[in-house]
Amino acid sequence: MRHIIALSLLLGSACGFAAHSSLAQTTDIQAAPEKSAYLQDGRGPVVRSQDGLCWRSGYWDANDAIAGCDGELVSPVMKTIAPALAAAPAIAVEQPAAPAVVAQCEFTLASDSIFSFGKAILSKAAKQEIDKNTIAKLVNCGGAKVILVTGYTDHLGTDAYNRKLSTQRAASVASYLKSKGVSNRIETKGAGAAEPIVTCSNKLSIQKRIACLSPNRRVVIKIQ
Repeated sequence: MRHIIALSLLLGSACGFAAHSSLAQTTDIQAAPEKSAYLQDGRGPVVRSQDGLCWRSGYWDANDAIAGCDGELVSPVMKTIAPALAAAPAIAVEQPAAPAVVAQCEFTLASDSIFSFGKAILSKAAKQEIDKNTIAKLVNCGGAKVILVTGYTDHLGTDAYNRKLSTQRAASVASYLKSKGVSNRIETKGAGAAEPIVTCSNKLSIQKRIACLSPNRRVVIKIQ
């Protein structure tokens, strides 16, 4: 032990006055008074090199480390912080196609306003009604290849009579559309008393029943 300390002191002396000058400017680090594994000068502080490094004795180990010289020795430990997760790639969601707006391309003509009861001849008022509320709106249904015109009646009368009358009414509307320059292919159909909109009591008088069943007498123009 004495030989190690003597050798350390000799090495310290070899540094000359420059080392002492540097030590004088370095903050003193006090060794443990009861036991120290560092070299100490006559005043007690640890002897340090001109670079501020503490001189250790030959029996120094990690348990003898003091703050300012070596500090607590800790084995390097990999940080346990997980790396940031990459943002999930945006998934393009295909939006469903908007449903076709049927209301703009399907028109219902009230039969009683365009035909007299039991008739299939268009009146002047009927033609004005078709010009205003049907032909003008067909422009918004551009690209239509087929126009289907279906006539309906109420249930008064025989099935054969109602089917014939409904077919005649559909044909009258189709003919007028063509005369107004509608170039689409037009198909007609007579549905008779099928698909009634309203039902009326048989206890009503004939005139009241005719008036009550009015919504069933109609012509529907539908774009295909």
